Amino acid sequence: MRVLVTASLLALLLSPTVREVAAKQTKTHPEIQVVDANWQASLRDIHAVLHSASSQLWPHAAQQKLNTIVVNRSDSGPIVLFRRGDKGQYFVNLDTNQQFWCQYAFQFSHEFGHIICGYKAGSNDNQWFEESLCETASLFAMRRMTEAWKTKAPYPNWKSYGPQFRKYAQDRIDEHPWPKQKTIAQWYRENADALRKNPTNRQKNTTVATQLLPIFEEKPERWAATAYLNVGKTNKSIDFRTYLADWRAACPLKNKAFVTEIARLFGMKLPSGNR
Repeated sequence: MRVLVTASLLALLLSPTVREVAAKQTKTHPEIQVVDANWQASLRDIHAVLHSASSQLWPHAAQQKLNTIVVNRSDSGPIVLFRRGDKGQYFVNLDTNQQFWCQYAFQFSHEFGHIICGYKAGSNDNQWFEESLCETASLFAMRRMTEAWKTKAPYPNWKSYGPQFRKYAQDRIDEHPWPKQKTIAQWYRENADALRKNPTNRQKNTTVATQLLPIFEEKPERWAATAYLNVGKTNKSIDFRTYLADWRAACPLKNKAFVTEIARLFGMKLPSGNR
């Protein structure tokens, strides 16, 4: 009996589910370095907000480790640069200052979304989809920050600020409502050309994000699939169906069904099999 119990326990410990949960609990949050720029706010406070925002996404990302993220201030819009540091650091610029904590959280979550999507240079034909995922990441993170700050605000006296994150996200959702009685596939067909021509149209990115958000909120572990989004990205021009098929092909088996479902929502039938 003792041998059977030990064997059963060993099997449980080695099961994928247990290993994945353990990995989530033990992986270290990436280091965030806030550059001393003209923020007009405490570097410590800025770091606290950025860490809180990314903490809503990081446990669900497939990556076990990320290089340091260096955050600077810019007046020309938020961005994560393709250029990397000599030690692989990511460079993120945020276009905000003072104590506009919702702006810090929203912008950083978007750029952090690009990082966990494995962003890289290449064809922009389907970049609108990654941009929409990153808008989703911002909405997802901010809504969860409101819940997190009820019990784990960076400072006790910041607890009352928590509801502002959800309000900021909701205001953005309300500004870009989904067209009534229209499926995602219908909307995509009507907007495909515009999305391809202007992948950073935030109105359209956010409109898509309002439909993706419930999918990720239902099962946050779905964020893990985004790590494989750009594995096959090159300078070659491809259509959206091929883009999704390449994404699914790059995913581990456990993530493939999710990508297939995303494709179905957009009216795309991907090739059968594990590709």
